[in-house]
Amino acid sequence: MPWIYLVLAGLLECGWAIGLKYSEGFTRLVPSVLTVACMGVSIGLLGLAIRDLPMGTAYAVWTGIGTVGAVGLGMILLGDPANFARLACIGLIVAGIAGLKLTS
Repeated sequence: MPWIYLVLAGLLECGWAIGLKYSEGFTRLVPSVLTVACMGVSIGLLGLAIRDLPMGTAYAVWTGIGTVGAVGLGMILLGDPANFARLACIGLIVAGIAGLKLTS
């Protein structure tokens, strides 16, 4: 169950990272409320996951999921560049996340 909490927390981190862009500096009400809600639930789920997982592993996986998701959504939704170097770096992050999962 802690890994499920952690994955959900990471996905919500993607949500609030992208939400920051759509909130336009917290000047748009609905995106701002959704962003803050994602932040709170994401941190709460991370807290639940850390009860049973090593803190360093959980935090690294959480930020890794958030990073990969935010970069991917930035490419899909916001037109961020998707060149080979960026994709290779994302691959390295995914490999690190998988390595931490396998060793925990």
